[in-house]
Amino acid sequence: MRNKLFTSGKSASSENGPRNPVPAHVAIIMDGNGRWAKKRGLPRFAGHRAGAETVRRILEASLDMGVQVLTLYAFSQENWKRPKKEISVLMQLLNFFLDQEIRNLVERGVRFQALGRTEALPEGIQKKLSSAKEATRTNDKLVFNLALNYGARQEILDAVRSLLVESPSHPGWVDNSEPLTEELFSSRLYTQGLPDPDLLIRTSGEMRLSNFLLWQLSYAELYVTKKFWPDFTSKDFQAAIRIYQQRERRFGDVAAKESHA
Repeated sequence: MRNKLFTSGKSASSENGPRNPVPAHVAIIMDGNGRWAKKRGLPRFAGHRAGAETVRRILEASLDMGVQVLTLYAFSQENWKRPKKEISVLMQLLNFFLDQEIRNLVERGVRFQALGRTEALPEGIQKKLSSAKEATRTNDKLVFNLALNYGARQEILDAVRSLLVESPSHPGWVDNSEPLTEELFSSRLYTQGLPDPDLLIRTSGEMRLSNFLLWQLSYAELYVTKKFWPDFTSKDFQAAIRIYQQRERRFGDVAAKESHA
């Protein structure tokens, strides 16, 4: 399935076209729900509800544009610090989203995954996440990741722990039977088997990563918009991808024109 799904995206057909194909993997930090609501004199939960509608729009836009992996930062480990009432609303919205969208995901060929320490989420939501994953496991048009109770530092620690061999005589001993490579380490991350993000989008104008996919975003192109997440449209998403397509990705190398100087 990986060979079928994770091929290069739609590419340019002319010399003057975009330098890059449609990004295979787009990651998004969905930010600004609360400020969107405050600006309108509404309670914060109204912003989260509007944000859930944006998720549907961007999921459809990803399918239409040929994006192969979409990863959304939905709930961080730090979000548990928020007021209990707001957390309750977020869990209710997640619960409702899973109830309403699972059939659509199946019909559209979307494979669903949850990234993070999901065992800390409410038991009912854990069951629905498992059901959604199982119901969509053979789909191959798009992988849709929701990062839930997620933290990149925690993900890296979990990967390191998976490489340790615990024993009474050698606690924390590292198994050196296999050379530690970037590929091996990546295979222990929550995103194992998926390509790293080509493009990171962040809404609301904030200029930080917020503990999101720190390993995987090493060479991603960044796109920041001042729009709040509920105001982010399919056209905005398309514009971000067009800008990405015009950028020169060097991966540490020199620019093509400089290499001949």
